[in-house]
Amino acid sequence: MTDSIRPALAERPWSTLDLGRFPLTLGLAGLACALTPAYVIRWRVAFYPTTLLEVAIVATVLAFAFESWRLRAMPVWRTPITYPAILFVLAGAISVVASPDHRAALGIYRAYVLEPVAFGFVLINILDSFQRARVVLAGLGVAGMVVGIANSAVILNALRHHQVSPGVTGPVTIYMNANDIPLFLVPLIAVAAAIALHAQDRRLRSACVVFLVVTVASVLLSFSRGGYLALAAVAFGLALSHRYRWRLVGAAAAAGIAIALIPPIRHRLAVELDFSNPQNTLVGRFELWRVSLQMLRDHIPFGAGLSGFAQTIAPYWNPTHTDRFIYPHNIVLTFWSETGILGLAAFAWLMFVGFQVSWRGWRRPALEWGPLELGVLLALVAVVVHGLVDVPYFKNDLALTFWVLIGLAVAGSTIHRPSPQRDPVRSSP
Repeated sequence: MTDSIRPALAERPWSTLDLGRFPLTLGLAGLACALTPAYVIRWRVAFYPTTLLEVAIVATVLAFAFESWRLRAMPVWRTPITYPAILFVLAGAISVVASPDHRAALGIYRAYVLEPVAFGFVLINILDSFQRARVVLAGLGVAGMVVGIANSAVILNALRHHQVSPGVTGPVTIYMNANDIPLFLVPLIAVAAAIALHAQDRRLRSACVVFLVVTVASVLLSFSRGGYLALAAVAFGLALSHRYRWRLVGAAAAAGIAIALIPPIRHRLAVELDFSNPQNTLVGRFELWRVSLQMLRDHIPFGAGLSGFAQTIAPYWNPTHTDRFIYPHNIVLTFWSETGILGLAAFAWLMFVGFQVSWRGWRRPALEWGPLELGVLLALVAVVVHGLVDVPYFKNDLALTFWVLIGLAVAGSTIHRPSPQRDPVRSSP
């Protein structure tokens, strides 16, 4: 599929777009990535609600349109993700109509579908070199550091004052829930870890190591079991990518055991092994998934519609449960509920293409892009693994990050620069 589309890209060489002459778009794209957590800064313009992140995204897209017009450059639309992206946008539009709350659904459609998809395609068009990709990576790095430092400071202060009960998550800042921390950070950790292990540039590797020290600590301090599972999957995949894979797998396993023995983390993990403990979230998840499937069997083609899960599941759930959920907390059930069968198929297609493109990009002997492609591959693994028990897409920051990663992978696979000196067997320099 990807190979069949690639000749179409070759028909319109990247140089014809003069991508090096998109400085405003590139700068705003980096700023938007840095402002990823800033969706919590909200206001209204008359009847229109917006966020600081949305302003940055829209400014980037408008800047790209202006600079393309000024250069009389026709953007490249035919990419490996074009068709699944169109299908995803179409499914979202149908889900707005299917939703019991059209106004809320339109807001979700705008923030989680239209804007992130447009931003991803802008990146595919402007990232014609790894040096330019670094601007986007730097923006994500700033966002990750802000989230990591802020939440680590809050939880460490709570631990110091004995304000965190054993077996539960601690307080958070910026986000509403501790699980939101690893949902955002673990995919970024995957990219930074791949670059730190495999990149040639020592300064870039050093910057990634600093990022990892801060963000991995923040994920551990979140006490999110889903976050731990996703982080373990990334570590295992990263170890397998190295020529000393079995040594690294053993080291990762040993580190995981050591971390699991730390008292607060040990208490948190032990909760999931005790099904009589009221703090065990798996028991509640199982029941939520069962009821969600029951609801979806009655709404097979369109699901509950965007922003419609809470209202649609109410007759199945509310009479016997006091908890209220806005999503089923499972990646398959959530996309089915929010965007219907069509949207679920579109997202599965996007994930398949993302895995395919990033895997091929990693296996090609590309000196600079290869580690980044591996990072995107592992980030998608984290999305799937954490998505088994949570919602890794339907949030402003998560939706944007997903499309940024997809955009980076497609841009890298399309304009990669092979290096004949590169050993086809990946190894740490």
